Amino acid sequence: MSRDPKETVALVTGATDGLGRALAERLAAIGMAVHIHGRSADKLARAREEIVAATGNESVFTHRADLASLAEVRALADEVARIDALHLLINNAGIGSGLPDSPDREESVDGIELRFAVNYLAGFVLTERLLPLLERSAPARIVMVASLGQAALDFDDPLLETSYYEGRRAYAQSKLAQITYANDLAARLLATGITVNSLHPATFMPTKIVIDERGTSVDSLDRGVESTVRVAVDPELDTVTGHFFDREKETRAEAQAYDPDAQRRLRELSERLAGDFLQ
Repeated sequence: MSRDPKETVALVTGATDGLGRALAERLAAIGMAVHIHGRSADKLARAREEIVAATGNESVFTHRADLASLAEVRALADEVARIDALHLLINNAGIGSGLPDSPDREESVDGIELRFAVNYLAGFVLTERLLPLLERSAPARIVMVASLGQAALDFDDPLLETSYYEGRRAYAQSKLAQITYANDLAARLLATGITVNSLHPATFMPTKIVIDERGTSVDSLDRGVESTVRVAVDPELDTVTGHFFDREKETRAEAQAYDPDAQRRLRELSERLAGDFLQ
């Protein structure tokens, strides 16, 4: 993104703790106006206060929404759509495969398997509704914070209603759905000045999700921040789109992410599940 950071506006979802919180602070530190999303008003207020104190950047704005509700996702998109410009959208919010959330099958407010709803479908709806603003603001970038933990969707039972349910499988399917959508969207947006890429930011960073599930971490949080910021702002990636990165290295996701038929079926499924919330 060949733009002065001080003239760049970013939105980071899931920005009250973990990677999203650290990303928001880093973007604010380099001068961006940063819109941060979270589902707790108290945590959002605290995050904003801390980011402003740490960076001296007052241009930090808060948006509250529970991504388990498509009505709240739509309201979030409509709220953000009223700002003058948006140059960077980082879809980071998500839930893990087990603790602190239940490893069992749960459903969102809209009756959709929870990990698919929060990790993938919310980002799909948010992104689609913000495309007009991103196009007006181009050049712009969309970054999907995904994972190396991936599993192909079974389009006969995409929400795991009849199949054996395991939190890790549901999580992995939601992450591959993110990447598949990113690849499909990148092709759709080739002529718009918007790039779309996804990445595995780091392995088992010391975030709340990882510590609750594993008790230990592997990579540092800084490693995840550095790799994500690179995909978000590095001028060398100005024209790179539809790619998947393992930290700083470009690599290949699971095969389904590149299958045009799977991309079409995922788009049709997503549009059906989102329904009027896309309008």
